[in-house]
Amino acid sequence: MSNDEMLEELREIRKLLTPAPAPTPPKGLVNEFIDFISQYKVLGLAVAFILGIYIGAIIQALVNSLIMPLIQFVLPGIGGTDVNYELAAGPIINSLITFIIVAFVVFLIVKIATRIGIK
Repeated sequence: MSNDEMLEELREIRKLLTPAPAPTPPKGLVNEFIDFISQYKVLGLAVAFILGIYIGAIIQALVNSLIMPLIQFVLPGIGGTDVNYELAAGPIINSLITFIIVAFVVFLIVKIATRIGIK
């Protein structure tokens, strides 16, 4: 291998190791806002937070309407005397329907956001 070939190879290595210049910041308030939301994954965090709240409501309805009445039936002293649990599917179905509606609305918002360039 000649000196010229080695020198050219070292130049190629240097090009690969040199960091790329920082991207120019977007101009305009709206573009900066879209860049902020995309860069920090704000949309994903908001979706996770919102859906987490409604999944928690489903679990709470499941525990209050199904699990605690069964436990209170097997062990009557558990759950306190002033709390009256009854076996009911209504709150569970209500929270499931609410979750489905909220998840659909969040889906539409995310779909619109991806069309305008927010990832």
